[in-house]
Amino acid sequence: MKTNIKRFLALLIVLTLALALLAACQEEVAPDDDQPPAPIKNGTEQEPPPTPTPSDRHTLVVGYSEFSQKFSPFFAKTAYDIDVAEMTQVILINNDRGSNMVLNGINGETIPFNGVDYTYYRPANIGITQNSDGSVDYNITLREDIVFSDGVPMTIDDVIFNMYVYADPSYDGATVFSSLPVSGMRNYRTGVTTDIYEKYAEIGKAIAEAGPENSDFTGWTAEQQEAFWDEYLEKGGAAFAQEIVNYCVTNFGEHMAYVQNSEVALGIWAWGFGDFNDDGIFSTLSGAAFDLENGNEPTAADFWFEILDAYGVDFEGINVETAGSTIEELVIEAFISGEGPKDSDASGEISRIAGIRKTGPYSATVTTDFFEAITIYQFAFPIAPLHYYGDTNLYNYDSDMFGFPKGDLSIVRSKTTVPMGAGPYKFLSYERGVVSFEANARYFKGEPRTQFISFQEVSDADKLAGIIAGSIDVTDPSFSQAAVDSIKDYNSNNDLTGNIITTSTVDNLGYGYVGINANNVSVGGAPGSQASKHLRTAFATVFAVYRDTVNNSYFGERASTIQYPISNTSWAAPRPNDEGFRIAYSVDVDGNNIFTDGMTEVQRYAAALEAAKGFLISAGYTFDESSGVFTDAPEGAKMIYEIIIPADGVGDHPAYGLLTAAKEALATIGITLDINDPSDSNVLWRAIESGEAEMWAAAWQTTIDPDMYQVYHSSNIVGSGGTDSNHYAVADALLDELILDARRSDNQAFRKSTYGQALEIVMEWAVEVPNYQRQNAIVFSTERVNMSTVTPDITTFWTWLMEIERIELN
Repeated sequence: MKTNIKRFLALLIVLTLALALLAACQEEVAPDDDQPPAPIKNGTEQEPPPTPTPSDRHTLVVGYSEFSQKFSPFFAKTAYDIDVAEMTQVILINNDRGSNMVLNGINGETIPFNGVDYTYYRPANIGITQNSDGSVDYNITLREDIVFSDGVPMTIDDVIFNMYVYADPSYDGATVFSSLPVSGMRNYRTGVTTDIYEKYAEIGKAIAEAGPENSDFTGWTAEQQEAFWDEYLEKGGAAFAQEIVNYCVTNFGEHMAYVQNSEVALGIWAWGFGDFNDDGIFSTLSGAAFDLENGNEPTAADFWFEILDAYGVDFEGINVETAGSTIEELVIEAFISGEGPKDSDASGEISRIAGIRKTGPYSATVTTDFFEAITIYQFAFPIAPLHYYGDTNLYNYDSDMFGFPKGDLSIVRSKTTVPMGAGPYKFLSYERGVVSFEANARYFKGEPRTQFISFQEVSDADKLAGIIAGSIDVTDPSFSQAAVDSIKDYNSNNDLTGNIITTSTVDNLGYGYVGINANNVSVGGAPGSQASKHLRTAFATVFAVYRDTVNNSYFGERASTIQYPISNTSWAAPRPNDEGFRIAYSVDVDGNNIFTDGMTEVQRYAAALEAAKGFLISAGYTFDESSGVFTDAPEGAKMIYEIIIPADGVGDHPAYGLLTAAKEALATIGITLDINDPSDSNVLWRAIESGEAEMWAAAWQTTIDPDMYQVYHSSNIVGSGGTDSNHYAVADALLDELILDARRSDNQAFRKSTYGQALEIVMEWAVEVPNYQRQNAIVFSTERVNMSTVTPDITTFWTWLMEIERIELN
């Protein structure tokens, strides 16, 4: 992967639980977060408090960045488009304020947060049963009284329809439901049984290894080989390109306006394969030209041609560009789907997913082959109506018909710009940059208090001005120091919350870090040796000591320094009161604390440098006592190391001050840190993804579950045949075991303890220096929004939109 985008590195695929705008209520006394819905027909009935009567009708105006008009619950990818879609939808299950999934929402599930009990109401319950054979049943029970905004009742058939859309072989949206280990999922997507799948997987692997010029057809036919390198390479390549597009739209959606809202053009541009020429035409590296302004957009096939033109049929080279799957995986999958059903032993096309079973008009069971903690999060999808997004004439569960022809989602795609569902609001229109909604009187938690809401496109520079001018009630400006200063100037109390503006801040779902590749910064070619770990720890110790000073200078109150390589938003993050918690890289080679209470900053810098000397001597470096500098490096190590930082060639990056301070300090002991600040950030991305980078500064975009598999499991080291997402090259058997143990457990206490051990191993390897946790902000007009009606205790995982039906204007 590579990107032209001036922003932090985001290497983890974002979950479909996309974050909406974030806000915080200033009320200390918190009512129940959800207004209880009417008594239900199934389960245990309860008598809820009465639903509030809608107040005076107003229009709430929310300032947004530009939309892409992909307002489909299936195909929306940018956070802004997702917000539009989800205003009209209800989610099957969702999380609470602490990111825990609410599994018993029909009658309300009460969960404490910050000492306050909150009750969460949802349209479904999900019971999880782990079976003796290792399989897992997810038993879904749906409320029986929900209707869509057009009055059509919701049933389990709507839920099943949604699952089959996500599982369809032609689905190219952002949701990854099809990646779950649902029994029979792979058979359905490829259309063949497991035996046939494995047979043609082996043939496909052999053809890939033999290459397109092979002339030995002992294990396959010439026709199969020709199809592999022609038809199936094209299909797999388009899927490979589409994964990149999905990644870019999800993570870099704020740049959609630059490419005239063309998703594929965004992928091509962000990956460095094209840009606008002087005539305003979007041109690619191969010379193809697209007039985006007049609707001439590239396709995923066009993007694949660019990749193929750049690398030829070189799978290893092509995989440098991956946003997830390898090109081999996708081409072989296409080969199996195309050739497998032709086999004489094949018993016809598989048209049903064995692990999805309807058990009643309002219930179903989804069975997975094994347990993974991350699976439950993929049930957090909108229940979009079958009768609107599909064709009821093509739905018959008993006849293996699920609302559309398998492999053809044109019916679903035709409703992309006009969403409809059972959510709190009904979509009215999108005109001249404004999305208009009207309250859904049939919403299962009660009619929203504000009748009309508008999501209005506005430039970031004009968001705060819109609040002051009265044209915007709520918005999310970039939380820069300039924005902080402006907000304080507007409020008479010179604070972030006052008489004019109420500001809510939450930690971003991600963090900044400094990375070190264990293979490239090691002693004697043994990255896991004690000497190699001490070499890396020497650098990490010097980097770490400057974090507080630099972060305070760069961010002020907009970020904090973190001590472990995990976002502070996660329940698994170690806390200061946890046993064994300590400041990152704060002990010397003998395990003694480097710092003491009362040390000045200058004294801390000197103590860290002295500790680094000890680690380097332990690593085998030669130190000259008379001159006070190192004169020689042990075999395999160096006196000069490069660190790459994507600061646009002008030092515009939060970690730049840290690196310059570390460079000056290390130079005094004879070690050279060469800071490479390229104007083209592709220099960094290529170096990371090829495994050639020694050190770098970047940031992670993390997920709602703290799964460490992609980033730290040894199978994913660059070039190891996995996902190539372990850029640190950390290979530790115990770490691998801990990661898998935590992934396969449903006990959160056990998982936190296990992840804690895993994080300590990562720190021991000294491949990552956790740096900063920045904040996101949303601002309200204190004068126009009734802040007592905004949901309280907002977190990274619990946004102001979660209770949009409660909000009133003054």
